[in-house]
Amino acid sequence: MPEILRLVQALAEYEQEPDAVEAEQKDFAQALFPDSGSPATHALTAERHGTVIGLAIWYVTFSTWTGRNGIWLEDLFVDPAHRGSGAGRALLARLAQICFERGWRRLEWWVLKWTNPRSPSTVHLGQPHRVNGKRTASTAKRFSNWAPGPSNSLSEACCSGS
Repeated sequence: MPEILRLVQALAEYEQEPDAVEAEQKDFAQALFPDSGSPATHALTAERHGTVIGLAIWYVTFSTWTGRNGIWLEDLFVDPAHRGSGAGRALLARLAQICFERGWRRLEWWVLKWTNPRSPSTVHLGQPHRVNGKRTASTAKRFSNWAPGPSNSLSEACCSGS
């Protein structure tokens, strides 16, 4: 939990809201690993050389039009020192893969207008963005340039159930 909170605080600084974070480690622990029932909030982390460098916080949505679940990506953040490493794309790829594996139809998120225009993800994705239906599989493949191995890994904090 300390690494998740560290990245959330770094995100708040990046978004020019350094004093906006009210959450504490216990809040993330309760949200991601509730004492009872299934979690409503999920997290993925990207690691390089054993250090958490990226984070995706998401939750399950439902579309009345498709009658299926999907994912809303609440926050995606990669430590500025590790931008361009493919970690952000790897996190998006894993979310798209989760949608595809579970038969979910949407992966949705917003990108702030003022984010770094040199960021490959921002330039490519724009704002808002939605990946629908079968495109989740192709999105997973297209964004999966992160090479898992001894130096790089993705961890799912609580992606159980469907």
